Amino acid sequence: MTQESQGKRVVISTLGSFGDLHPYIAIALELKRRGHRPLFATSEAYREKLAALGLEFHPVPPDMPSSDRTDEIARLIDPKHGMERAFREFVNPNLPAMYEALSAATRGADLLVTHMFSLAGPPLVEKTGIRWVSTMLAPMALFSHHEPPVLPNAPWLHHVLKLHPAVSRALMRGARRKLDRLIEPLYQLRAGLSLPRGGNPLIDGQHAPRMALGLFSSAIARRQPDWPSQTRLTGFPFFDGHGAGSDAPGLDPALEAFLNAGEPPVVFTLGSWAVWAADDFYSESVAAARALGVRALLLTGDERNRPARLPEGVAAFGYAPHGALFPRARAVVHQGGIGTTAQGLRAGVPSLVVPFSGDQFDNGARVARAGAGRTLARGKYTAASAERELRALLADARYASRAAELGRQIRAEDGAAAAADALEEVLRD
Repeated sequence: MTQESQGKRVVISTLGSFGDLHPYIAIALELKRRGHRPLFATSEAYREKLAALGLEFHPVPPDMPSSDRTDEIARLIDPKHGMERAFREFVNPNLPAMYEALSAATRGADLLVTHMFSLAGPPLVEKTGIRWVSTMLAPMALFSHHEPPVLPNAPWLHHVLKLHPAVSRALMRGARRKLDRLIEPLYQLRAGLSLPRGGNPLIDGQHAPRMALGLFSSAIARRQPDWPSQTRLTGFPFFDGHGAGSDAPGLDPALEAFLNAGEPPVVFTLGSWAVWAADDFYSESVAAARALGVRALLLTGDERNRPARLPEGVAAFGYAPHGALFPRARAVVHQGGIGTTAQGLRAGVPSLVVPFSGDQFDNGARVARAGAGRTLARGKYTAASAERELRALLADARYASRAAELGRQIRAEDGAAAAADALEEVLRD
């Protein structure tokens, strides 16, 4: 670090689940190690977690639903209407307050780092002139007509979009009109600030002109010709602490004992949000494991998801650090959130991805295209279908071989350090 970039105040604005928080924690801890002063501008729900890590915090609405509001969370992760509900019910009504809170958080700061849904960030940058770096956590956020994403509300449409970039562009024009209507309150906020309408903040308007960081690995997303020229891939920034602690802390002694008692298990997990809409996922998973004759480990997230009876060779725990657990698994069955996907890839074990919402459909498709796993629609997830897919995954050595190859590539990357390097580059400008 050069003298010009020492001890800078870096505000990180993010919104969402743990998957939208943990990568930035990894970056913030790296910045702090280098002598900078990172501050999180995010939901009140994360105050205690960040304080336990010694990271500064400034509350910015909206507040995320708590774990006891399971019906509300289930509505937000619905693949067809979840994103629209999130904007209409959480983001849009809070935009003026979000802008004011972020304005207060960035007062005197040297750099603003924004998440894709930090909609107050770009207008604040235009009003104040603060240095700005935008970020994307998953490849889907960098919409490319040459490698179109798998959309949550219409995964079948991917086969049409990939026919030719011209087809994708034509369909995207209609999608842009819908997204413009969805974030109309932001355009109204901009008008009230005497700012031009600008680009759509969910598409081209989200990217900082100086630098846009893709916080993921080239192992699952090659650079595309229609990405913004200022895009830089860092690799995945990994943080694996459930509360206080560092990346991949030790395992619970009881879990360690289970792992040591037999063959590597198949791990079943649903991340930090889909776990609140698990329904029969865990009971069907237990039945699939029994039919396969494999040991299984369930990460249930909540005691209410724990099956009433666990057969021999099956264990259930609320949480375990993925960085410590996944390398000891035979395979991982998960929802496809970018954080869980990244951990599975880093571990070098094959995955069966069961997407629930958002970018999970695209992340799962990328894992499958890379040859490191398979996908199964949530609506089709039963003991029989899970058994069938897992049997195919475990029987074909090419999945394990390809997963191991990608794991070696990702473990050689240091996403947090690469992101910190990029931020320091902008701070020196």
